[in-house]
Amino acid sequence: MAVFKLENVEDLYEIGEVLGSGHFGQVREVRERASGVRWAAKFLKIRRGAGSRLGMERKSVEREVELLQALQHHNVMALKDVFECRAEIVLIVELISGGELFDFIAEKENLTESEAIEFLKQILQGVSYMHSKHICHFDLKPENIMLSSNTLPNTDIKIIDFGMAHRFIQGEEYRSMGGTPQYIAPEVINYEPLSTAGDMWSMGVITFILLSGLSPFQGNTDEETLRNIVGMLYEFDDCHFSQTSAMAKDFIQKLLVKAPNERMSAEECLNHPWIKPLTRTQVAKRNRSSINMRNFKRFNAKRKWKMSYNMVSACNRLCRLQLHCKTSALQDEELSNTCTPHSALQSVIPEDEELRQCESDQEESETKTSSLLRRRLSSSS
Repeated sequence: MAVFKLENVEDLYEIGEVLGSGHFGQVREVRERASGVRWAAKFLKIRRGAGSRLGMERKSVEREVELLQALQHHNVMALKDVFECRAEIVLIVELISGGELFDFIAEKENLTESEAIEFLKQILQGVSYMHSKHICHFDLKPENIMLSSNTLPNTDIKIIDFGMAHRFIQGEEYRSMGGTPQYIAPEVINYEPLSTAGDMWSMGVITFILLSGLSPFQGNTDEETLRNIVGMLYEFDDCHFSQTSAMAKDFIQKLLVKAPNERMSAEECLNHPWIKPLTRTQVAKRNRSSINMRNFKRFNAKRKWKMSYNMVSACNRLCRLQLHCKTSALQDEELSNTCTPHSALQSVIPEDEELRQCESDQEESETKTSSLLRRRLSSSS
């Protein structure tokens, strides 16, 4: 059960600068008054009632908090405290200052497979730990793999964002249609029972991209991407994999398997000869192979551009919403002689469809993906 504190967060933490913001609230740097240690505080707006769609559902926050409180591993973002007040919930989490792993790698001129493996090994260790707790992330992708700092070698991989994670109960049959199209497994699209093998498919896609700078199933549209995943339409073309070792390809092939029970587990990945070479020859082959930096930089630039585009679109949508609210307020002010203060307040805070649909980018993405998956299911039935 998720544990919340009812104390005032400002009594225990000094609130600092804003690190980021979105529809659901802000992330700010904070300093613990007792120790002086810096953390990040996520101020999350909570929906006021069942009919409202502004803010996060309390149940979803409770679920994520419960999972994070159960996970204590150096490759998983740490949750220190959770505070609850009237309108929001505040999560005190580890301050992760190194940025995204893919951004860090894109700054390099070259990278050998051995260097890439050191990062993958840390991700796998975090995933293996989660799976040992029967918790599956279900949204592993470059945006959710961060670095504790940007100083090597003293940096750790940090897996973040457990909003779609699920803890399995023995005998339970769990299905979900959420996720990011490029990284979701075939069983998600087919609405079949899910397992921790879903994360291992995502690990195969991430490794494929890391080595080649190419997304294995990416189509011109999300619908085409989903069809490619279900049809297992991918290949190791020479243009992108000319410098990739045979062991690396074998590693990917044992993850991008349609049958979930035939994929390698995280523990099996950590013992694969590409990750844990058994002979000097295997080590030498790994050291001679490198990732395709030119294509990787191109992929990462395109990925960042898409993220920026989505952010600008969200900001424009929010500006239109604010303008709509101001216009409504002015109209209601003109009619103030016939309105009580209570009714005026109701009109300034409308419950029309445009306002109700003001969601975060993540929720909008999940809704879009679910819609695509439903269409996929309808067309195949």
